[in-house]
Amino acid sequence: MSGPVNDAGQPVLLFEHATASGHVLAEARLNAEKTLNSLSLPMIEILHPALNRWAADDRVVGVLITGSGDRAFSAGGDIQALYHAMVRNHEAGETVDPYPERFFEEEYRLDYRIHTYPKPVISVGHGVVMGGGLGVFSGAAFRVVTETSRIALPEVSIGLFPDAGATWLLRSLPRHAATFIAMTGAHLNGADALALGMGTHAVATAERDRVREALLALSWQQDAAADRAAVGEALAALPAPDLPESRIDAVPESLSADGGLAAAVARVRALAGTSDWVDGAIDTMNRGCPASVGVVVEQLARAPALSIGDCFRLEMVVATQCALHRDFAEGVRARLIDKDNQPAWRFDSVETLPAAYVAEHFEAPWPRNPLHDLEATS
Repeated sequence: MSGPVNDAGQPVLLFEHATASGHVLAEARLNAEKTLNSLSLPMIEILHPALNRWAADDRVVGVLITGSGDRAFSAGGDIQALYHAMVRNHEAGETVDPYPERFFEEEYRLDYRIHTYPKPVISVGHGVVMGGGLGVFSGAAFRVVTETSRIALPEVSIGLFPDAGATWLLRSLPRHAATFIAMTGAHLNGADALALGMGTHAVATAERDRVREALLALSWQQDAAADRAAVGEALAALPAPDLPESRIDAVPESLSADGGLAAAVARVRALAGTSDWVDGAIDTMNRGCPASVGVVVEQLARAPALSIGDCFRLEMVVATQCALHRDFAEGVRARLIDKDNQPAWRFDSVETLPAAYVAEHFEAPWPRNPLHDLEATS
C-alpha cells in the first residue's frame, strides 16, 4: 500500500490507492489515536477539502473512511476545545470567541457532504463510534461494523443533544429504537447496528484491511449505480465476524416519544427490569441533563417532516443555543474536565424543567441560518 499523499503527521491521512481496474480509491484515515480520533476543526479542514477534490477528480471512483488504531473509529467531536470557548463567552457575558458556532457549522457541512456525496463512500466503524464520529460514519452509503463496535449518541450525559446528522439518522430508524437510544445514550454493538440499518456490513476488527483489499480488486465502472452494486456485493462476500448478541430487541416496538416529555420519560422508565442493558441506559438518562432529554423529545417530534438540509439547519440552531446556555459547558466540565461526575444542571429533573426553557433551544439566534444554502448547493 502506498503512503499518504499529505504529511504523515497530520490528524487525517489522505491516500490515493490504485485499483485493479486502473482507477483510484481515495482513503481518509482519522489519525488522532490519543483522543480516540475525536473530530477536531483541523481534521475537518483537511477532510472536507479532500472530499471536494476527490469528487471532482475523474480518476477517483470511491472514498474509504477509516480510523487509526484499534480502539476507535472516532469517539466524537473535540469537546474540550468547545468547552474552553464556551467558558470564555459565558464569563464575558457575550460572544468573544466564535469557535463553537464555527465548529458546528464546519462539522455539519462535512457531514452533509458525506451524506450527499456523488461517489460511493465506505466507512469502517471499529471500536468507539459515538457522537460526531457517528456523524461521519453514518453519512457513508456503506457502513461496516465489527465485533468491537460501540455505537452511541451519548449527548444527554453532557448537556448536548444528538447532532452531526443524528436528526436524519433518527428519522430513518424504527421509532422505538430512535426514541430509546436518543433519550438514554444507550450503547449499541455491531449486531444492533446491523439490525437497525445503522450498519450495512460487518468484518472482524483484525481483518478490516480486507475492506480496502476488496474495493481495490473491483472492476470499477465509473457508473454510480453499477459501482454501488459492486461495492455492496464485495462487502457482503467478506468473511462474517463473530458479533456479540444483539440487545435492541429488549426495547418494545410500542415505545415512542409521542405525547410530550413527561409521557416519553415515563415510558422509558417503565422498561426498568427488562435487562441490565436497558437498566443501565435508563440510569444514564436519569443522571443526564434534563434539558437535553427535553430537547431530544422535541427533536424526535420534528424530525419526520424535515429534509436532510432542514435536519442540519435545526441542529445548527440547537447546537448554537446549547453553547449559549450553560448546561453544555457544565456537563463537559463534570464529565471530561474536572471528572467529578457531579454536574449542576440548570434544572434538577425533567419534572421541574419548564417547556419554555426547552423551546428556547429551537429559537434561531441569527436572522439567517449559517447553513441556509444546504440542498441549494448540492
